[in-house]
Amino acid sequence: MAPRSDVDIDVAIVGAGPAGLAVATFAARAGLRAVVCERSAGPPDKACGEGLMPAGLRVLTALGARELLGPEDCSPIEGIRYVEEDGATITGKLPAGGGLGIRRTALAAALARTAAGSGVEIRWGTTVTSFERGADAVELQTSAGELEGRILIAADGLHSPLRKSAGLDGPAEPRERFGLRQHFRLPPWSRLVEVHLSQGVEAFVTPAGASRVGVAFLWERAEVAGTVSCESLLRRFPALAERLSGALPDSEPRGAGPLAHAVRSRISERLVLVGDAAGYVDAITGEGLSMALVCAEKLGSLLPSALARGATRHALEPYEQVASREFRRYATVCRSVLALARRPRLRRRVLGLLRHTPGLFDRILALALA
Repeated sequence: MAPRSDVDIDVAIVGAGPAGLAVATFAARAGLRAVVCERSAGPPDKACGEGLMPAGLRVLTALGARELLGPEDCSPIEGIRYVEEDGATITGKLPAGGGLGIRRTALAAALARTAAGSGVEIRWGTTVTSFERGADAVELQTSAGELEGRILIAADGLHSPLRKSAGLDGPAEPRERFGLRQHFRLPPWSRLVEVHLSQGVEAFVTPAGASRVGVAFLWERAEVAGTVSCESLLRRFPALAERLSGALPDSEPRGAGPLAHAVRSRISERLVLVGDAAGYVDAITGEGLSMALVCAEKLGSLLPSALARGATRHALEPYEQVASREFRRYATVCRSVLALARRPRLRRRVLGLLRHTPGLFDRILALALA
C-alpha cells in the first residue's frame, strides 16, 4: 500500500467489547478520531463471569460509564467466598471499596453510549475481513467497504483473527479449559462472588443485578466427558442447585474455550492487541474485565505520542511494558489458583490455613486484585 498523507481516521478499532470501546473513548478524549467496527448489530454478549474488580471499576468510573448503570444492571461485590465440596467456606474482602457484578450486555451498552458521547463512531454490523499495513496507514477491508486508519487496535476477542493474521499467536497451551455461563432470575443472596469447588470443575456465582444471578462453570476437558450443559454441570454442586431450584433462566447459555491463549507480542508496526486478544490464561480469578480496562486506559493515554512517532513498534513499547506487567501479575495469580484447584488435598489444607489465620485472605486479595 502506498504511503498516504490524507488519512482521516486516527484509530481503527475492531471489536466493540469493553476493551475496544474503552480505548476508543480514551483516544477520542485525547483528540483523536476513533472508529470502531463491530460485527454484531448491537452491544455483543459473550460468556463472561461478569465480575469487575476494584481496578477495573476505577476505570469504568473514570470513563463515566458507571453512572449509566442502574440497579437492574449491576450489583456491588464486597468480597470473594470459596465453598468446598463439604460446605466449608473461606471469605475475603475485596480491597479499595470493592467491585461490581455487571451484566455483560449492560456494560457494553453503557460503554457504547460513553464512547458515542465522546465522539467515537461505532459501525455496528461491520465485519473486518483483512488488513494491510503501509508506511502511513492501515487499510482494512470490511463488509461495508474500505477503511483506513493510522493505527489498528485488535480488540476482537479470545480467538482473535487479527492476532492470527498478524502472526502474533503464541504456542498452544497443553491443558484445555472451557467455560459455560447462564443467568437465573432471582435476587442475589449475598454481595459476594462465590466460587464453588468440585473435582475438575468450578462454579462462579456473581450477583449481576437486583434480580439476577450469573453462574459461570469452568472445567478442564480431561475432567468432564460427554455432552456438557449447565444442567449437567450444576448437578456437581448440590447445594448450589438447591439455591437455584425453581429460578427461571435469564439468558441463553453461552460457552467459551479453549480459554488459554498466549501471544508472542501485543504490539507490531501500526498494530496493537487489547483485551482477550492480548493473551489470556483463565477466568478463574475474575480479572479479565479489569485487566482489559486498565490496559485500555494506558493505551489510550499513549496513543497521541505513539502516532506522532509513526505508530512504530518502538513507539508502542510503553504499552507493551505495562500490559506485560499486568498480564504477569494476573497469570501468576491464575496459575497459582489453578494449581490448587487441581489438587483438592492441597487446596483443602491451604483454605483451612486461611480460615484459621484472620485477615490473611483479605491481605492476599489486596495484593492480587487492587
